[in-house]
Amino acid sequence: MKFSIRLNNDLSITEYRNIAIQADSLGFDQLWISNDLFLRSAPVILSDLASKTKNIRLGTCILNPYTVHPAEIAMLAATLSEITNGRFNLGISCGASEFLDWIGIPHIKPKTHLEESVKIIKSLLTGEKIRNYGDFFDFKPEAYMRFKDSHHIPIYIGGVGPNIQSLAGEIADGLLPLLLPPETYVNAKENVSKGLKLAKRTHSNFDLVGSIWVSASTDINQARDALGEKIAYFGNAMPQDILDKIKVPREAFKPISHALNHKHDKKLALSLVTDNMLKVGITGTEFDIREKLEPLIHMGADHISFGPPLGPNPEESLNVLANVKNHFTINPNT
Repeated sequence: MKFSIRLNNDLSITEYRNIAIQADSLGFDQLWISNDLFLRSAPVILSDLASKTKNIRLGTCILNPYTVHPAEIAMLAATLSEITNGRFNLGISCGASEFLDWIGIPHIKPKTHLEESVKIIKSLLTGEKIRNYGDFFDFKPEAYMRFKDSHHIPIYIGGVGPNIQSLAGEIADGLLPLLLPPETYVNAKENVSKGLKLAKRTHSNFDLVGSIWVSASTDINQARDALGEKIAYFGNAMPQDILDKIKVPREAFKPISHALNHKHDKKLALSLVTDNMLKVGITGTEFDIREKLEPLIHMGADHISFGPPLGPNPEESLNVLANVKNHFTINPNT
C-alpha cells in the first residue's frame, strides 16, 4: 500500500520544511502541495523541499492549465524532476469555476481543455514538436523543449466527475481527487476502468488515490474546528455529487464564503459550518480514523492520501497518521 500527505499552500515555509522532513522520516510515500490562487506557489515550495528530503516523492495538486500554460507546466515538471532526481509527480486539473471567476477566466469545455493540455505536456516532455493542437492551443515550429529530464514523470489528473475520472484512466498515470469518500470509491474505480479499457491498459499500472480530508486529535472540538476552516474555504467549490452525499445545498456555503472572503471574519465563517458539512472529512483519534478508513481498504484501495488540515497541529497529527499508516501496512486486510 501507498500512503501520502496532501497540504494546502497556506502554510509557512518553515512549516512545509518541518512536515516534509517528518513525513520523509516516517516513511510516507508522497507529499502533495496544492497551488490554489493567491496563496504560496507550490512549484517554488517543492523546489525548496527537494533538498530537505531524500525518499518521499513530491507533487503538485494541482497545476491548472487555465492559469498556467501547458508549455510552462512542462517546463516546471521537467525542472522539478531534475531537482528532485526523479521524485516529482505532476498533478494537473482544470480546477473549480468559482476560483477562476476571481480572475475573470471562463471555465470553457474543461474536459477538452484538460485532455489537450495533458497530451501536449506529455509530448513536450518526450521532446516532440507540436503544431495546431486542438481547440485551445496553437504551436509554432519553434515550440519544443530545449532540454529533457531522464526520468519518467507520473501525471495525475485531479477530478471527481465521471468524465474526468474516465479521462484519467485513458491518458494519465493516476487519479488524484480533491476528495474521495469511501462511498464514492467504487464509482470512481468504475469510471477509471472505462478510460483504462479505451486505452487498453490495466489497473496494475494506474494509481487511484483514496483522498481523505482528515483532522487527527484527541481534542474533538479542536479537530472539528481545524476541518471546519478548510470546509469554510473550499465548500463553495465542492463538487455537486459530494454535496449530494452529505445532503448540503450549495447555497448553504454562500454566507460562509461571504463571511470569509468579504467580511474577513473567520470566526463567523467557522460558526456557520454544520455537522453535515463536516461529514466530508474524518475527525478524531487514531482509532477513529482507522475505523472510518476500513471500508475504503475493504473496497480495494491501495493508496490512501491524508488531506488537509491533518489536524489542529499538523506536525503532531502527522505522528498519529503515521500510526494509522503502519497499522494498515502490517494489517492490510483489517
